[in-house]
Amino acid sequence: MHAPISEAVERVASIVVDAGLKVHRALGPGLLETVYEQCLVHELTKRGVPTKRQVNQPIFYDGIRIENALRIDLVVDGSVVVETKAVETVLPVHKSQLLTYLKLSGCRLGFLMNFNVPLFKDGIMRLVA
Repeated sequence: MHAPISEAVERVASIVVDAGLKVHRALGPGLLETVYEQCLVHELTKRGVPTKRQVNQPIFYDGIRIENALRIDLVVDGSVVVETKAVETVLPVHKSQLLTYLKLSGCRLGFLMNFNVPLFKDGIMRLVA
């Protein structure tokens, strides 16, 4: 059993969800994933939360380091991973992808945000590793 998520990370998580909601309310569904990602970065930056976009994540295999193997959509405040989607249906592979990013990045908390939904609450999934 893991320790609970710290209050500091929970505060960041709350800001991330609120920023996602604001972006969704302004734009609605139907745009490309990259549009939502860029707008979410803008919204988080406006709120003073450091956010890195398209973060290269190396992997290790058979004793070698493979650079640029994966790209994490967003790493917020160095503690929360956000995987943005604009898809008809979130698939189990999307959840697996986020869990892998959490494991490799060392972050424990992540959000899968699908902006292609009428109600944002139906498009957000919180995962803890």
